Amino acid sequence: MVALGIAASRLAGLGRETVASRLLGNTAAGDAFAVAMRIPNMLQNLLGEGVLSASFVPAYSRLLDDSDDHDDPGRVAGAVAAALMVVVGLSVALIVTLARPITFVLAPGLTADRFDLAVSLVRITALGTGFAVLSAWCLGVLNSHRRFFLSYAAPVLWNAVQVGALIVAWLLAFDLDGVARALAWGVAGGGLAQLLVQLPLTLRLAHRLRLRWASGHPALREIRRRFGPAVLGRGVVQVSAYVDLMLASLLATGAVAALYRGQILYMLPVSLFAMSVAAAELPEMSRQADDPVALAARYRSATRKVAFWMLMAAAVYLAAGDLVVGLLFEGGLFSEADTVLVWFVVGAYGLGLPATGVSRVLQNVCYARGDTSGPARIAAVRVAVAAAVGMAVMFPLDRVMVDSDGFLSTTGPLGLAWALPEAERALGDAVRLGAAGLALGSAAAAWTEIVMLARRLRADEAVRAALGAPMTAAATAFAATAALKLLIGGWPVLVSAPVAVAFAVGVYTVIAHRRGVAEAHLLLRPLRTALWHKQARE
Repeated sequence: MVALGIAASRLAGLGRETVASRLLGNTAAGDAFAVAMRIPNMLQNLLGEGVLSASFVPAYSRLLDDSDDHDDPGRVAGAVAAALMVVVGLSVALIVTLARPITFVLAPGLTADRFDLAVSLVRITALGTGFAVLSAWCLGVLNSHRRFFLSYAAPVLWNAVQVGALIVAWLLAFDLDGVARALAWGVAGGGLAQLLVQLPLTLRLAHRLRLRWASGHPALREIRRRFGPAVLGRGVVQVSAYVDLMLASLLATGAVAALYRGQILYMLPVSLFAMSVAAAELPEMSRQADDPVALAARYRSATRKVAFWMLMAAAVYLAAGDLVVGLLFEGGLFSEADTVLVWFVVGAYGLGLPATGVSRVLQNVCYARGDTSGPARIAAVRVAVAAAVGMAVMFPLDRVMVDSDGFLSTTGPLGLAWALPEAERALGDAVRLGAAGLALGSAAAAWTEIVMLARRLRADEAVRAALGAPMTAAATAFAATAALKLLIGGWPVLVSAPVAVAFAVGVYTVIAHRRGVAEAHLLLRPLRTALWHKQARE
């Protein structure tokens, strides 16, 4: 149910970006909107799903099973909601008031035309982000009650409102800045719609909800104890995101927007496969935290499932990412050169997909055991690695240009380099690959994180077993799909993209099955069932 909900929301998100890419493209206005989405998202990531999963969900899930007082869960949920409302209200007011200096600090490389627009958009999107944090509280309550679909499908409304705003902007022939502002208001309105659709069921499940803090309750003391380290851990991750934003603002025009779109595709399999498994397992792992054998069996199974899906996605993005990007985004202001840039970004992120996905499961094992400080320290190391690798390769890659036919050329030496002159960076018709360097840093950091988490949990053997056999299947699928692309190179992308993706998935599944990967049946079983029913009808 989590996967179905996330699939619906992510497909809606892809639909939104398909429209947005054609109306905004990798332009200065597109960069400004990407910045505006990143800055208020700090609030959502600090106080939203990740922190509540680490602090609120484990305590609330156990309270539902163990408490003799049926009103206890409602009192605890209400106290957490009250605290969030106060913190979120103050934080949104702070972002709106200080939008200009915040934008300057976090995106210092923006040129004048991008900076003023970004400040305006930050103030608008901050309103929607506040609603999104409260939506995460609803998600925590619903997940603990094993109601998974609604909370993960609710972002469909968020995306639908944004698409509606873009359509209005197109019908009224807004300029690029006007389109960006309309989309920002869509973000704010969509956040409110996402919250309102979850509230009725949440309030019905959380009996005797009281919006006041009851500090003496044992469950609230546990939540407060976990909350600080969890916020610290998410804060460290946010530092990484904002380091990327600061560095991307020093790259050529379009880098921030390209990084933003690459992350949307990168997060699709992470959300659909890794987060769905991790979110569904967290309440159950929290209930089994005192039984090491049951907990180990549960996270081993979850790790194998996530590794299977993540390696498949990595093979598809590396081999056929250009076709996927072209199918979804190319057209209007989004050129063939932009497609190549986003493909390089997605491919670089794809190298770290397996590690990112499995790390989500390992982090939740730590949270289920009450360990929030360990993942926070490991996240700090991840930030350092991502920044170091990203800075080492992004500026040299910003000297690699993509022309209108998708071919690469260089403008100067590719050794140690610094940012291009501002006048050269602002050339709107020059598409450069600097954003791919930041994605490579993220991939290197993801593998560093998974090694450290596995050692902390003494799960090295489980992680190696989960990744080993599927990795062979992924390498084979990549090679076979790359060869197939030589044969279908002249086909329309509307045909070639589905064919290449289906071929890659088919080769990966068959090889994984032959290698003894049990999770291959997740794809083979529905196919066998369909064929069996067809034969039975005949």
